[in-house]
Amino acid sequence: QVQLVESGGGSVQPGESLRLSCATSGIDFTLYVMSWWRQAPGKQRELVAIISGGTTNYASSVKGRFTISRDNAKKAVNLQMDSLKPEDTAVYYCRAQWGRSDYWGQGTQVTVSS
Repeated sequence: QVQLVESGGGSVQPGESLRLSCATSGIDFTLYVMSWWRQAPGKQRELVAIISGGTTNYASSVKGRFTISRDNAKKAVNLQMDSLKPEDTAVYYCRAQWGRSDYWGQGTQVTVSS
């Protein structure tokens, strides 16, 4: 059974940091392209960051503030979020893709507010 479980969300003030983690099970983790997405109320889900092997890419809105990384030994992907802004408020989802296989986590809420 495949599981992606996000953790690390919460409520912070602007300028603060959070670190999200996505623990996976049931997949051959090293084969998968891993990514973080987010969905704000009333908006479409959008790609935040993606990591494939050692290559990373970021949405322009988070470049320079967010860092995606993967720990193959722990079968986990992380998202370090620094200098958070109110517009980063959203539910953050972890995604695993390989060929036709496509799995999502249940999401974790991130709220940035003063």
